Amino acid sequence: MGKDKISDLPGVGPAIAEKLEDAGYSDMMSIAVSSPKELSDVADLGETTAAKIIQAARKTADVGNFETGAVLLERRSQIGHITTGSSNFNELLGGSGFESQAIIELFGEFGSGKTQIAHQMCVNVQLEKEKGGLESHVIYIDTENTFRPERIKQMAEAYELDADEVLNKIHVARAYNSSHQMLLVDKAKELSKEFSVRLLVVDSLTSHFRAEYIGRGALADRQQK
Repeated sequence: MGKDKISDLPGVGPAIAEKLEDAGYSDMMSIAVSSPKELSDVADLGETTAAKIIQAARKTADVGNFETGAVLLERRSQIGHITTGSSNFNELLGGSGFESQAIIELFGEFGSGKTQIAHQMCVNVQLEKEKGGLESHVIYIDTENTFRPERIKQMAEAYELDADEVLNKIHVARAYNSSHQMLLVDKAKELSKEFSVRLLVVDSLTSHFRAEYIGRGALADRQQK
């Protein structure tokens, strides 16, 4: 088809395109991997129409292309690593710390150190590559008001780094509810085009969703969001 705008898809006019984009369906791939029910719910479409839109998006996005192992190996060679600052912790993660291009979830009881690790990674990712960093900026979405610049300053000084410079490379936003949190993720995409960002922290990812979608009756809505 050669089309790269969702408004060019059959059955998608400007009004429907706006609804899809507002719901996070901003490119062909996001539509191609969705289900007819998901699309019909967010854009007020019949499921038959939604299915046709998805099929057209799949042709455009070339979903399902196979790649050789050699291509995947080359892609894997581009992955960076961020040291945790602990050789034992690094070893548990495969030897070099946290991988880039990956989603890493920290879980544990209250006070077990999850936020402290997040703070430490905000500093460590800024280290030189020879020292286990990626020399990059950080985006930090704070959902529980637990980001502490004072702690970042202490950690930076422990590495003999300029604390002000380290703090200036951490872009922090407070998320006040789940909708705001999702909006900030979209804003993070824009910010990553302006700065070299190699780490995105969301602390915590699920707290707003747990608070706003309570009980089994709200489980489906929570999962869809």
